[in-house]
Amino acid sequence: MSTIYIASDHGGFNLKTFLVQHLKSKGHDVHDLGPSDPSSCDYPLKAQAVTEALLKNEDAFGILVCGTGIGMSMAANRVPGIRAAVCTNEFHASYARAHNNANIICLGERVSGQGIAADMVDIFLSTAFEGGRHLRRINLFDK
Repeated sequence: MSTIYIASDHGGFNLKTFLVQHLKSKGHDVHDLGPSDPSSCDYPLKAQAVTEALLKNEDAFGILVCGTGIGMSMAANRVPGIRAAVCTNEFHASYARAHNNANIICLGERVSGQGIAADMVDIFLSTAFEGGRHLRRINLFDK
């Protein structure tokens, strides 16, 4: 099973809470980095918490949830070594890992229901990076 760091802002709180329980029920080591309630909060700070944790444990994965997933991905992708992908369907989740070696999946509570979000996370966590030509391209990200 995987180690997962997860956080949201207020717009993604309900989906984050659902995903924490879903992932724990599958035996994953889940670290909920907040928030603990749906009060208004700043998504860049939540993205920072997950990216910092992920950079200390490169074998782990991150999940960030906001209203659309876009703000979280923009904040996370400012950090070298982070490859955060907004996903809205299973194909996105699969290819984010297989071709882009994404280490964070970003989801939108206002975009995806709980069922599709759980499916995307499961696919994201179980899909291996293909390497090869994709690795060469990913190595260009941080240059």
